[in-house]
Amino acid sequence: MALKAGYPLWLVRDGLPFTYPKLDHDIETEVVVLGAGISGALMRYYLVEAGIPCVTIDARTIGLGSTSASTSLLQYEIDTPLYRLIEMIGKEDAERAYRLCGDAILELERITYDVGIKYFERKKSLYYAAYKNDLTWLKKEYDARKEAAFDVTWLEPEEIKEQYGFDSYGGILSELAAQTNAYMLAHCLLRYKYEEGTIFDRSPVTDIKHSTRGVTLTTENGCTIKAKKLVYAVGYEVVNFIEQDIVKLLSTYAVVSEQYNERNFWKDEVLIWNTADPYLYVRTTADNRVLVGGRDEDFHADWKRDKLINKKTNLLKADIDKLFPELDFKPEFSWTGTFGSTKDGLPYIGPYKGKPNGYFSLGFGGNGITFSQIGAAIIRDMIQGKENKDANLFRFDR
Repeated sequence: MALKAGYPLWLVRDGLPFTYPKLDHDIETEVVVLGAGISGALMRYYLVEAGIPCVTIDARTIGLGSTSASTSLLQYEIDTPLYRLIEMIGKEDAERAYRLCGDAILELERITYDVGIKYFERKKSLYYAAYKNDLTWLKKEYDARKEAAFDVTWLEPEEIKEQYGFDSYGGILSELAAQTNAYMLAHCLLRYKYEEGTIFDRSPVTDIKHSTRGVTLTTENGCTIKAKKLVYAVGYEVVNFIEQDIVKLLSTYAVVSEQYNERNFWKDEVLIWNTADPYLYVRTTADNRVLVGGRDEDFHADWKRDKLINKKTNLLKADIDKLFPELDFKPEFSWTGTFGSTKDGLPYIGPYKGKPNGYFSLGFGGNGITFSQIGAAIIRDMIQGKENKDANLFRFDR
């Protein structure tokens, strides 16, 4: 499956910062991580920090899957609003899921600073009502977040207009959010305590055998990796590995502007998103650009998704022009990527029936990066034989 098309800003700007060999010999290790995007990179980081020998392998050149297409917003908000998630799974579990996402932002900040990675910026987040009819449930959402002790403020339409310069029907300002560059973050995490012979790319795995003694992976050129444990960090390509229908695949589109000579954007350069379905989201970049995304479509085929890039670029330009006409937004790079949604907006993390010694870290939805951090911490604990009280939230049979 081709997970992205077009020209993602991160890939054009940052290129291929590091290179890795193809697997050309048999190896044995404690844990193998299948997938080297942001999910696999975070998983490897947690294993390395815990002193667990591991090997990471990817079918593509590192980072060229969904990670290079990520718009890299870091928010605690799950695609399912908190008040609705409470109705679905109960107050305690729903609030815990939201808090874990908030904690993940802080943990990602800690990781980047500790490792010396620059790809992290703390931000605020503004979630505004796209339609007047959305106000009732959006205020209900504000109350749910307030009761869960999130630092949020309700803004009336005139306050949003005065502070941020665009028309709306009101919204929630959250103090906790951030943004990153998932492509470079993944690359930098993979370099952390890197040892030759532990990361391989361009090595598609064609066969996986699970047993009670361990796991054996075979690549297309006949090389094998024998490991005690296997972590699937394969994202939306999980449909190739399990039978259970757990994710609905969608295509999202993103456009980034030309560089502006001066940073004269909106107040605090907050992350902006709205209640439309599909929702619109806007952020800035470190090199004086504005990124706008959304206009999602159900995923049917790569070629159908890709044919829409020009049309979606024009629609997204119209969206940002309506929001901020004074920006004079001029598109420079446009792309599309595949992502997925689940029945409750939560990820799937942990073991899967019929695959002994296997674990999955599947951070679907708009919270893919924060979910990946949560998944990496939970699976590390499982591999170490430790109990993790949050694992139950994200199990496959929930």
